[in-house]
Amino acid sequence: MYRSSKLKTIILSICFLSIISACSLSSEKPNDLNIEVENFTYTNQENVPFGLSDLENKVWIADFIFTNCTTVCPGMTYNMVQLQSKMKEAGVDAEIVSFSVDPSIDTPEVLKEYVSKFGADFSNWHLLTGYSDDIIQKFAKNSFLTIAQKDENSDQVIHGTAFYLIDQQGIVLTKYDGNNPDFDQIIKDIKSLE
Repeated sequence: MYRSSKLKTIILSICFLSIISACSLSSEKPNDLNIEVENFTYTNQENVPFGLSDLENKVWIADFIFTNCTTVCPGMTYNMVQLQSKMKEAGVDAEIVSFSVDPSIDTPEVLKEYVSKFGADFSNWHLLTGYSDDIIQKFAKNSFLTIAQKDENSDQVIHGTAFYLIDQQGIVLTKYDGNNPDFDQIIKDIKSLE
């Protein structure tokens, strides 16, 4: 009798702990990267300076694209427009920042025209350029642990395809597959930072 009672107590305790753990995990803030974004000021699609100070106390999503891309960038840009729309529907407040990895071609005007074709809303989307290839290569590596390098055999740029979640203090918390993003997870993670 005593053993049976003790066993029930142990099983109930394990079940209770499992439920508590699951509940705490669901509201936990993502933080598998924990990288501080280097200070920056570049040029946005309106041809005005825009930098890390403009994102202070804001949650933001970042990616790396270029307008002459013949592979992943159109799909990533389409997905970012979808994310922007879903964030608006969910009442989620976050900025979007796309860094060009081909700044010699991607002028502010070219970037704006490119993203406009996908139906982007520029009220919270910032397309950045106005730096050298070397600067964006180092910035991508140091702040996002990703690559941004010209392909020596073509006019293309080799770059990462992730969407990154950055918190109000400019810390990169986690990343998502920009080619096949889990929109619900991204929105949930943004909400966990509010």
